[in-house]
Amino acid sequence: MMRKTIAKRLVESKTTAPHFYVTSDVNMKRAIEFRSALNATEDVKISYTDIIVKAAAIALRRNPKVNSSWAGDTIIQHGSIHVGIAVALDDGLITPVIRDADAKGLAQISAEAKDLASRARERKLKPEEYAGGTFTISNLGMFDVENFAAIINPPEAGILAVGSIMEMPVVEERQIVIGQRMKITLSCDHRVIDGAVGAQFMSDLKNILENPATFAL
Repeated sequence: MMRKTIAKRLVESKTTAPHFYVTSDVNMKRAIEFRSALNATEDVKISYTDIIVKAAAIALRRNPKVNSSWAGDTIIQHGSIHVGIAVALDDGLITPVIRDADAKGLAQISAEAKDLASRARERKLKPEEYAGGTFTISNLGMFDVENFAAIINPPEAGILAVGSIMEMPVVEERQIVIGQRMKITLSCDHRVIDGAVGAQFMSDLKNILENPATFAL
């Protein structure tokens, strides 16, 4: 039954929402250091997904047109930022929602995400806990996936696909060094999000992830 519902929604999304994609390459050096410092002092262990959820929520607040939905013949711009996190199950996918993610700290996001993911796998989520999202994040980095593009979760207008943090040679100050890079791809519903809007969101998100001290602002 879940597989049938997923199939119906994904076909509807792909055939009715004109998708376009924006990919950015993020320098994760400071985010890695930031996470290590937090986890050395905090009781709650922060994941990279937690950091990306918070960063995306900040970027959505700065770019409210991305935090919108297509409603037949009009665009609904949401006042609240509710970020869904894709969780893989044996027979499909479910997206529990972190509500008001922009107003929550990393420790709270981490605790909620772990609880929601655990209960999702145990089939114990309440319907309201996986409904009402305004934006979704799908992270396949733990599967050693470099890059991918996700299908939008209607009626949302955007979904962020996150790849692995990979060591690779990069140029910094005209020198070749080993960098830690992560590719992120935003899938946009072109009825709601124009190219420049999607690009600005990704530019802000990249800047936030590369300068995680802005989380305190």
